[in-house]
Formats: sequence, C-alpha cells, structure tokens
Amino acid sequence: MLELLHHLYDNTGFGHIGWQMLVMWLVVAVLLYLAVHKKFEPLLLVPIAFGALLANLPTAGIVEGMEFAGHQNAYKEDGTGGLFYYFYQGIHLELFPPIIFLGVGALTDFGPLIANPKTFLLGAAAQFGVFGVFIAAAYMKYVGIEFSLAEASAISIIGGADGPTSIFLANNLAPHLMGAIAVSAYSYMALVPVLQPPIMRALTNVEERKIRMQSLRQVSKLEKLIFAVVIMMVCIILVPAASPLMFMLFLGNFFKECGVVDRLSKSAQNEIINIVTVFLGVSVGITMNGQYFLTPQTLGILTLGVLAFALATASGVWMAKLLNLVSKNKVNPLIGSAGVSAVPMAARVSQVEGQKADPGNFLLMHAMGPNVAGVIGTALVAGFFLTVFA
Repeated sequence: MLELLHHLYDNTGFGHIGWQMLVMWLVVAVLLYLAVHKKFEPLLLVPIAFGALLANLPTAGIVEGMEFAGHQNAYKEDGTGGLFYYFYQGIHLELFPPIIFLGVGALTDFGPLIANPKTFLLGAAAQFGVFGVFIAAAYMKYVGIEFSLAEASAISIIGGADGPTSIFLANNLAPHLMGAIAVSAYSYMALVPVLQPPIMRALTNVEERKIRMQSLRQVSKLEKLIFAVVIMMVCIILVPAASPLMFMLFLGNFFKECGVVDRLSKSAQNEIINIVTVFLGVSVGITMNGQYFLTPQTLGILTLGVLAFALATASGVWMAKLLNLVSKNKVNPLIGSAGVSAVPMAARVSQVEGQKADPGNFLLMHAMGPNVAGVIGTALVAGFFLTVFA
C-alpha cells in the first residue's frame, strides 16, 4: 500500500516544487493584482501572469522543447515541440511584435504631429533616456551585475515605454532576459500615471504648467496619407533593421486614414491585435521560469527600468523648456513627458497635470504629437541597436 502511495506521489508534481516556483507564484500574484485590482495594462499583464504561472508549475510536456536560457529553442527527442514551443515561435520568428504594430498604427492619429512638427523633437528627446540607461547598464559591472553591450541595449529600450519594441529587441539581442525586460516594460508602462507626475512637477513651475498652446490646425486626409508613406520610406532607408516595425505601423495607419479598407482597419484595431496580444503575453510569460528569472540581473533590469522612464520623462520636459527659449509659440513643458511612447496613457498624464494647474487648459491633443513621435523614435533606436550589436 505504501509503495502504491509512493508511486502515485511520484506521478504528481508535488515532489518537483522548489523555492523558485514558490517565489514566482508570489510574482504572479503581484502581476494579477496590478492587472485586475489596479487595472494597470490588464490586456498584457493577465496573459503574461498566466504564462509565468504555467512556467513555474511542474508541467508534463506542455512547454518542453524550449531552452530560453541557452539562447536556443530545442526540439524534443521526437523532433517536435510542445504546444507553447509553437506559440513562442511568434516571438522567435519576429511575427507578434510587428503584427501588434499593425494594430497600433490602425489606432493612431498622426494629425497632431503633422500639425505641430516640432513635437517630433520632444519624441526624439525622450530617447536620451534610452541611451542614458544603455550607458548605465554597461557600467553595472561595478556593482556586481554585468551586462554585455547587447544586453544593455535590450534593457535600455524599456525607457521608450514600448512593450512590443522591447520584446522585438530582446528576442534578437538578449532572449534569455526577455521575461524580465517585458515584465519591466509593461509594468512601468502601467505605472506611467504614478511615475511621471512627480518628475513633471519637479522640473516645471506653476506658470510653465499653465501655458496654453495655440489650437492645432485641421490636417487633411491627403497630408496623413502622404505622411504615412514618406515617413515609412525615410525610416526604413535610415534604419533598415527597423523595417518590420515601421512597415507594419504605417501600413496599419494607412488602412485607417485611406477610408477604403474599413474592414481591414477594424480587424487590425480589434480582432487581430487582441488575438496576437493573448499569444504574445502568454509566450513572454512562459519565459519567466524561476530558475532563470530570479537572478541579480533581473533586479538590475527592474532598477534600470525605473531609471529609464525617469530619464525619458525628464528629457522630454527639458527639450520643451529649451524650445521655449527659441520659439515664439510657447510649448507647455508638460507635453514633453509624453515623448515616451506609452500611447495614449502618457498624453493623458500631461492632460491631467495641466488641468491641475489650469482647469481650462486642454493639452491632450498637443501631447499626442510627441506621444506618437516617441513610437517612431523608439523603433528607430531599436533598429540602430540591432544594426550595431546583432
């Protein structure tokens, strides 16, 4: 009888539960708390959390065939992969992030950016946060956490506040860090309303926060169509490595603006992006095996992620203040913080902070200019890092 019970116990997963699994269960609980109770990026954090839970349970065959820490994806002995091995190929083969960009493009209005082109500079300024953290990550070795330059570049893109781009770059340069990078990127994106306002208030005075900007002109349909085609071509010519993201972003935007493919536009905005979001989130989550996730490097990534957001936010505000020194039409520095590409959350934060200083001030559409410029800027920086370090 005892032998039978022992045999039954051996065929359960209880004997394979280790301390790493227990800790990761707590991490999963925190992610679900942020997603469900706090409503922070629930569309991504819920599938990521469930994927992470699966990766830290004693499964039997469902995730076999995936060796993330070894920079490779191995097959099982019979030459096939487990269920999530095939899901993960959507990341490994660079399918999911560009498809997400198709939906982002279909949801994006570049009108505010076209109407006020100088806000391009605010989106570009936010990339100083990316390069600043790249340097910081490269010097983490002096505190006992060492990152290669390729790993440092993958970590630094967190400052762009663009989850799909972070995953896209991590897959190419640091696949073994993808779980930590993705969780850091999406968690801090969700915390934009918490992280940004103290920095925005610290770097501006009340009078600056009260600046009212001139109303934006109406942008024609033709201008938007020309913008999508020309900017896509320019971006791809400048940084060919960013072409998967840039092409899909502006293809989706052209769907939206041309007015003759409504079915494609609505599908990109809804069904396609929603389905791929589920697969992307779960695929990222199952890379978060406790054995590889609970390391000093993960702690370093989480710390650098906060620094990246802070620097990107501050850089955008400083650039707006600099523009005010040379421009007749004043820019409210609060919209500079929207240069991080957390669309449209960062723009809403600018609006909220502006109305705290002046309830009659409406900054949302002005903030959308640097916000969408940040999407383009972060993808180009990712392409630059790919070109240099891939």
